[in-house]
Amino acid sequence: MTHQSAPILPNPVSTIRAKRQGYKWELLALLWLAFFFNQADRQIFSVVLPLIKAELQLTDGQLGLIASVLVWTYGLLVPVAGFAGDRFSRRKIIGVSLLFWSICTLATGTCSTLIQFVILRGIATGGGEAFYAPSANALLSEHHLKNRSTALALHQTANYAGIILSGLIAGYIGEHYGWRNSFYIFGAFGIVLAFIIFKRFQKDIPAIEENRVSISETAKVIVRKPTFILLTLAFACMVFVNVGYLTWMPSFLVDKFGLTLTDAGFSSMFYHHIGAFAGVLIGGRIADIVAKVARRNRLYTQAIALLLGAPFIYWMAMGDTLTIVYASLFLFGFFRGVYDSNIFASLYEVVKPYMRSSSSGLMLMCAFLMGAFAPLILGLLKPTLGLTKGLSLLSLSYIAGAILIFTGARFFFQKDKE
Repeated sequence: MTHQSAPILPNPVSTIRAKRQGYKWELLALLWLAFFFNQADRQIFSVVLPLIKAELQLTDGQLGLIASVLVWTYGLLVPVAGFAGDRFSRRKIIGVSLLFWSICTLATGTCSTLIQFVILRGIATGGGEAFYAPSANALLSEHHLKNRSTALALHQTANYAGIILSGLIAGYIGEHYGWRNSFYIFGAFGIVLAFIIFKRFQKDIPAIEENRVSISETAKVIVRKPTFILLTLAFACMVFVNVGYLTWMPSFLVDKFGLTLTDAGFSSMFYHHIGAFAGVLIGGRIADIVAKVARRNRLYTQAIALLLGAPFIYWMAMGDTLTIVYASLFLFGFFRGVYDSNIFASLYEVVKPYMRSSSSGLMLMCAFLMGAFAPLILGLLKPTLGLTKGLSLLSLSYIAGAILIFTGARFFFQKDKE
């Protein structure tokens, strides 16, 4: 009598794990594209700023105000976005956020007055973009447990790619077809991507079940950790430099070296963000390795990166030749990338998993509210101090950030870590 062996049934746990493995990389790919447009749409204004100024006769102070309002709005709403991301579907928050800011970007192309730019570009676009980062970073950290810094670093490369390509594409479109078409085109592509995200992830694989705590309780737990506070202040120092640089660097190259708008928009973004692209990948990998020895090494990696990047911010502005400026932009970008690779990975070392979106929101709020003053201050100082001296002084902010992180890692991390 022949005995037939029982059929081998698939292990449901293994099947779920396999789906999660495929899902987490597909998730990373789509979020990369969303983050690409998040940064590209934000940068368009700075690239075509000289064209807007010439056509609408806006002052440097008014242009700086428009950029600052976007960052202030972002900073005020991002903690709301963070708390929402710990309580509602992060996928839906990301999709709605992308759709809303893309519509506002497209509508910015119709602006013709300062108040219209402040409302559509500053308040509406900034508000829509605020809801992306907390949910996206928390979602990625849930699905990439063993390689958190690496996954978040790969996601961060979309930041650099978006800024580089927006500098090239928006500058070219602006010079040849008008600055308004730059907003129309980028906004339209973002709308299409939002519908793809909604359609592709209608049935989301559930993340880890989260504890639910009140907003006040979450805030009380987070702000009692000195490491969190120091990391947030250091992040604000980096954002202050970044927002000021992104807003005024294209105009700086036009004024100082006489570059065309297309060349200035591309060069001001390309060299810095190519360096950052390399730095974020290397920094993420190094941090994942050294964190196995001691978790506070993620913080030390960030502090060293800021300290080493500071001199190149100075030479980026003070360089007498384009070769010096471009080399400084690259090295400034490289060390900025090493820092960027651990912004949220370091933060998540001192907060519980079910508070990650909320803590990200609070961190982003404080950093961007402080950093938002950079374009306004540089714009007001431009007629007297000049962009060369103004941009060079941004290096002091990196040094301050490094000191803050060193302090947190050395004196408070051991007590605050989760």
